Amino acid sequence: MTTSTLDAAAILEALRPVQDPELRRSLVELNMIRDIRVEPGRVAFTLVLTTPACPLREFIVEECKAAIRRLTPIEAIDVTVTAETPRSPSLPNRQSIPGVRNIIAISSGKGGVGKTSVSVNVAVALAQSGARVGLLDADIYGPNVPLMLGLQDRSLVVQKREDGGEDIFPLENYGVKMVSMGLLVGRDQPVIWRGPMLNGVIRQFLYQVQWGELDYLVVDMPPGTGDAQLTLVQAVPLAGAVIVTTPQSVALLDSRKGLNMFRQLGVPILGIVENMSYFIPPDLPDRQYDIFGSEGGETTARELGVPLLGRIPLEIALRQGGDMGTPIVIGQPESASARALKQIAKTLAGRVSMLALGAG
Repeated sequence: MTTSTLDAAAILEALRPVQDPELRRSLVELNMIRDIRVEPGRVAFTLVLTTPACPLREFIVEECKAAIRRLTPIEAIDVTVTAETPRSPSLPNRQSIPGVRNIIAISSGKGGVGKTSVSVNVAVALAQSGARVGLLDADIYGPNVPLMLGLQDRSLVVQKREDGGEDIFPLENYGVKMVSMGLLVGRDQPVIWRGPMLNGVIRQFLYQVQWGELDYLVVDMPPGTGDAQLTLVQAVPLAGAVIVTTPQSVALLDSRKGLNMFRQLGVPILGIVENMSYFIPPDLPDRQYDIFGSEGGETTARELGVPLLGRIPLEIALRQGGDMGTPIVIGQPESASARALKQIAKTLAGRVSMLALGAG
């Protein structure tokens, strides 16, 4: 068959067998094939992915081209790739945030496992992929996100409305919109609050911040299983939760508790991230040292029946980037840690889309 006898319907039928590898459903049935144009010697169409961070983007494009070439021996196949991130389903007694499609909680069972570093770098990596991203620093007692995003010397803008309410405008860097308690108090000022006040500020950050249109709102949770987690789960429909741990036994024991808390509250578990999986010395980049043990995250994920989203090595540049306000996915994008974080962001985005479309 030649392009002179082809039409858009024939191209659509040729593409019908091609499936999204993660969703395992036809691209045509998912309405991911649009704007088909057939011209002499040329076929063009738009492929609409479920996330800008799709890890299998190139694979899907090549599968589409191969399907068309089985129909007609043509080389000029132009594929325009865009994305429309699906929205997580609403839940009874949960108030969605206008314009925000998916809310992702990044949590840990204990402190000191690098949860905030993971939250910041994953958010920036998602933004690098073309997604619209916000980052809510819900770690009220230890708000370190402003430092890691290079925004620690800035202040939030709060405007009074005519109805007496307030609008909060997030700061932005590296393509990520961000709010944090650290922007409302002095650098050395402790936040000495009981639960009700903490719950109130988290709800303010959720509903009074002018987030605009976001594909993902990443929430950096405080460690543990306390008031902040309960407030978030009871307030908004979460796309899911990510648990950050290290391979160390103590961290793994606490991560199980955090994971099971979200399960008991009906929140989907997107997966486990194993941070500080091994140390790479800067003078011996081919060496790896299992400082905190090995394979603990993988074993825990398997035992609990959840995905292991990835393993992040410990490099000095990762710590330096956090201290200097330049996330490693920006400052050293080819480092082992940055590559791991970018892959985790892609895998996470794919999991969120799968659950939103009922394929998780």
